[in-house]
This record gives sequence, structure tokens and C-alpha cells, in this order.
Amino acid sequence: MSKKYWLLKSEPDVWSIDQQKKAGNKGATWDGVRNYQAAKNLKAMKKGDQCFFYHSNIGKEIVGVVEVIKEAYLDKTDQSGRFVAVTVKFIRKLDRPVALENIKKSKELQHLSLIKQSRLSVMSIDSKSWKILYNMSKI
Repeated sequence: MSKKYWLLKSEPDVWSIDQQKKAGNKGATWDGVRNYQAAKNLKAMKKGDQCFFYHSNIGKEIVGVVEVIKEAYLDKTDQSGRFVAVTVKFIRKLDRPVALENIKKSKELQHLSLIKQSRLSVMSIDSKSWKILYNMSKI
């Protein structure tokens, strides 16, 4: 099965890319997701999948890449037992953050959930869009 790509949103004043980096190779639990569509995306993640790390609210930009190192398991912060978490580890910070305003300007990226469903916190990214976004960080 081929690797899949995702985007994970976090408010940097709650959990930032720098905190993720400090977690090291053991990674950190990606929990607290309470939206059913986002939770379905977490359940679909496989070990080795890559995720853009997106700073929401403050910044509104893709700032790094993390990798799924543990697939979906029960989210300990969810009393209902309905939601899951995954564990991700830091891979890299982007050379240059990719701002939402620049993503919106790209005709090739208009289909992304980041634009169409701006409140969704965990979303899939197709491989073509992943490459475009990654290349945008190099410009």
C-alpha cells in the first residue's frame, strides 16, 4: 500500500512545531479531535504516512512535516470512548512556511479541504498537492 499524505492543524499556543520537535523520536500523541470526519481521517492513517503540520488561528500556515509512527488508538482525553488519537514524530520544519493566503491563490489547490472546509482539523492531501505545497516552501 502506498504512503498517504495528510494535514494536521494545531494552534501554536497549544501545541507548536517546536514542541513537536522537542518530543523527539518517541513522538507525541495527536489527540483531542472531536469532529467525526477528522476522526475518520485519523483512523485511516497508517504508519509511515506523512503529515503537514499546520499552525491554525495564529499564523495560518504550514510550518513542518511529521510522520505517523503509531496508528489509531483510543484517545485517553475522550471520556465517551468514541474518538481516537495517533502518534506522530517530527521530521522537519519547512524552509519557508506556506501561508494559507498563498495556498488560496493557487488554482491547482482549490479542491483542498483546507480551503473548502476551513474548520476541519485533520484532512487528506493528494500526492500531487503535497508536492505543490512542499515546493511552495522552497520558493
